[in-house]
Amino acid sequence: MNAKEVLDRAKKDKITFLNLQFTDIMGSLKQVTAPIKSLPDILKYGAWFDGSSVEGFARIHESDLYLKPDPSTYSIIPWLNSSEGNTARLICDIYRPDGNPFEGDPRYILKKVMKKARSMGFDYNTGPEPEFFLFKNDSSNLLPMDNDGYFDLTTDRAHTIRREITAALEMFGIDVEASHHEVAPGQHEIDFKHGDALTTADRLLTLRVTVKSIAQRHGLKASFMPKPIMGINGSGMHVHQSLFDTKTKKNAFFDAKNKYNLSKIAFNFIGGQLHHVKGMMAVICPTVNSYKRLVAGYEAPVYISWARINRSALIRVPKWFEDKSASARMELRCPDPACNPYLAFAVMLAGGLNGVENKTKPPEPVEEDLYKFDAERLISRKIDTLPSSLYEAINELKKNKLIHDVLGEHLYRRYIKIKTIEWNEFTKQVTRWEIDKYIDI
Repeated sequence: MNAKEVLDRAKKDKITFLNLQFTDIMGSLKQVTAPIKSLPDILKYGAWFDGSSVEGFARIHESDLYLKPDPSTYSIIPWLNSSEGNTARLICDIYRPDGNPFEGDPRYILKKVMKKARSMGFDYNTGPEPEFFLFKNDSSNLLPMDNDGYFDLTTDRAHTIRREITAALEMFGIDVEASHHEVAPGQHEIDFKHGDALTTADRLLTLRVTVKSIAQRHGLKASFMPKPIMGINGSGMHVHQSLFDTKTKKNAFFDAKNKYNLSKIAFNFIGGQLHHVKGMMAVICPTVNSYKRLVAGYEAPVYISWARINRSALIRVPKWFEDKSASARMELRCPDPACNPYLAFAVMLAGGLNGVENKTKPPEPVEEDLYKFDAERLISRKIDTLPSSLYEAINELKKNKLIHDVLGEHLYRRYIKIKTIEWNEFTKQVTRWEIDKYIDI
């Protein structure tokens, strides 16, 4: 939609308030609420806000920033409907007072890398698979809302809640393809149709707030924390990716003559992501807790490898129907749903494009169960491992010039600072495990 269409829709939808939404560096959704009478001015000029109050944005002496709504993101917020009037949301880009894009805006970072992809002749599509938990109570004593397992036929509240979430997402214009129970008790997954990376990132943020809002209405707590409970599977967010030729609109990853049905571009893209994945980790797995999930035995990838059918590999090439060449894609299996999707997709795309530019060849695929490899076999096959902690991931990020350039100096330095503080805070904690282990020394 354009600005005029938004104004017409808002009148038709009886909108009384607007929520102008954006994310901070970490991916937390922020918003400014305005009355509907302000909509014409906001669409034309934007809305000012104090950037110094948002984590990682601007210093206090350069705090003036403004939000410019993206008209295509207009939607009614389903759970805020009322007889007195409805509330709509618009996702915004952030600008400096001089009219230039704010270099710390995660949405802008993704737009920059997508622009580079288009200059190379490609459109970048993503399809994430976010997982989450539903708990009966607050964080003081987490109790999963059910004891079901993978694909179990749930007839209780979980099924009802997933249906409500799906219906709400459809009202946002998000085409849900499937929802199901995941492996762990209380764990669920909702998948929506793939699309261009910017639209997909917008939709992922919408999904997160929708899941939390509807869970709260049922007296439950929804969490996208990667590993909330020890001893059971954590929540990941596998991301399916593909490049499409901007001229022919055909899938640039497909080659009918290759035994994997993958083109040279696809192999180079995979090679680039494998080469840069260590430097990407602090962005796509951004918390201390993320690395409690990335351990052997819980279907989370640990080893830097790729395969066709092997789900222990970091990158997998899923099967697709022979007559659907547009479905050719690769799946990165390490990201988790705590990441900022704009930054995650930006570094993933940059890594892949770097592989295409440099014609990076991936290693031979590994179809064996990597969890059964001992250290000697891993070394003989030259299979490296992902960082095992946020500390290691931060150091890998510091060494990776490509990811530094993607994030830009402004965001890069602030991101490193925030994550270093987070790690240092964690190292000072005395945990229950330590007390149980050492109290009688």
